[in-house]
Amino acid sequence: MRTSESAYDRRRLRQWLVGEARADGVSRRDMLRLLAAAGLAGAAPVALGTPAAAAPGIVKPLPEDRFTVRGTNAETRFASLAGTGYHTPNDRFFVRNHTATPTLSASDWALTVHGDGLTRDRTVDFTLADLRALPSVTHSAFVECAGNGRSFFTGQQGQPVSGTAWTLGAIGVARWRGVRLADVLRRAGLSRRAVDVLPRGLDADYVTDDGTNLGRVRRPLPLSKALDDVLLAYEMNGEPLPPDHGHPVRVLVPSWVGIASVKWVGDIEVSAEPLYSPWNTDFYRLFGDAHPDGGSAPLTRQTIKSAWELDGQANLAAGVTHRLTGRSWSGGGGVVAVEVSTDSGATWRPARLHDAPRRDGWVRWSTHWRPAEPGPRTLLARATDTTGRTQPEATVHNTQGYLFDAVVRHPVNAV
Repeated sequence: MRTSESAYDRRRLRQWLVGEARADGVSRRDMLRLLAAAGLAGAAPVALGTPAAAAPGIVKPLPEDRFTVRGTNAETRFASLAGTGYHTPNDRFFVRNHTATPTLSASDWALTVHGDGLTRDRTVDFTLADLRALPSVTHSAFVECAGNGRSFFTGQQGQPVSGTAWTLGAIGVARWRGVRLADVLRRAGLSRRAVDVLPRGLDADYVTDDGTNLGRVRRPLPLSKALDDVLLAYEMNGEPLPPDHGHPVRVLVPSWVGIASVKWVGDIEVSAEPLYSPWNTDFYRLFGDAHPDGGSAPLTRQTIKSAWELDGQANLAAGVTHRLTGRSWSGGGGVVAVEVSTDSGATWRPARLHDAPRRDGWVRWSTHWRPAEPGPRTLLARATDTTGRTQPEATVHNTQGYLFDAVVRHPVNAV
C-alpha cells in the first residue's frame, strides 16, 4: 500500500530538523551551514556552483540541429523530434550532468547494496550478469529534469530564478529494460526495519562555488516507491545504456523528477532511519514567498506540459495550410486532451491525439493551420490529464525555477 508522498516527506523533514534522520555524506555541521544559507529560516536556497570540471564532459555528438548546449548539459531541440516516433532516439535524448559523464566498464561494474535496512546489516554485490539473470521488465517512461521550462519563469512571467535556463527540451521518452529494484532489494535481504533507499551515482563529486564538496549525486526514495515501479535499467531503446545516459546501469523512477533517476548507479543504501542528501534538502524543493518557510517537501512527481515540434520564431508561409505537431505529458497521469490556439489564446480548438493516454509517457498530437496573411503569431497548447489537471496560464513562482507547468507562448512568423 502506497503512503502519501507529501506526508512522508513532511514527516522526514521534521525528523531531520530535530536530529532523528541522517544527512548522508555531509557532516551535520556542514549541512546546517548549507541549510542556513539555503533559507530553512525563511530565505532562498544556496545556489549550485560551477561543477569542478570546466568542460561539458558529454560523450555523444551534439549537433546544433538537435541540441542546445547548456554548460554540462544538452537540451533536445523539440523540432528535431518531429517524425521520430513515440520514443526519443538515443542520439537526441537530452543530457543532464552535474559534472561529467564517467567512462565505466560493464565487465568491471558491480552494484553494492548495503545498510542497516537489510537483514543483519549486510552488504551484497550484484554484477551486471547477476542483474540480467533476474526476471527483466520493459517499461516506456519519460525522464524529465525538474527544471524543464525554467527559462519561462523569467522570459514569460518576468520572475528571476536560478539554474540552467531550459526551454522545454529537458525531457525524453525511452523504452527501458532492466530489473525491478524491489527484486534486487529482496534478494539482498530487505528487513522490515527499512524505510529509505538511497541510490548513489559513480560520477565525480559535486563541489559548490564556496568549495563545499557535496559528494556524488544521490537522492533517497521512500521504500514504498522503491518497491512499486522503480527499475534498475541496463538497456535504452533496445541498446545497452549509452555512457551519457547511465551506462552500465541507472535507476529509473517513473513519473518523478529526473534527479531521482540516478545515472551510473554504484551503490544503494537501505536504511532503517530516514535519509537526506543535499539533493532533497537544499535542492529540488520549492522555495520562495508562496512556499512554506524552509521550503516545500522534496519534489516527487513531475507536472504537466506541452511543446510544439517547431523552433521558436520559425517561418511559416502565409496562405498555405501547415500540419503542426507537438507532444504533451504529465507526471500525474496520462494526457487525455490537448487544445491549441493559433491566435494568442483568443480561441481554442482540440488537437488530434495520436497516442492513447499512457502513465509515465506522453501523447503526440497534430493540428492544421493556415495563416491568412504575413505577420508575427503566437501558438499555444494546453493539456489535460487523467486527474483532470489542465495547464494553467501561469506557474506559481519558486526561486529555483522548478516544475513550470503554464501554457508556453510559442512565437512564429507567417511570411
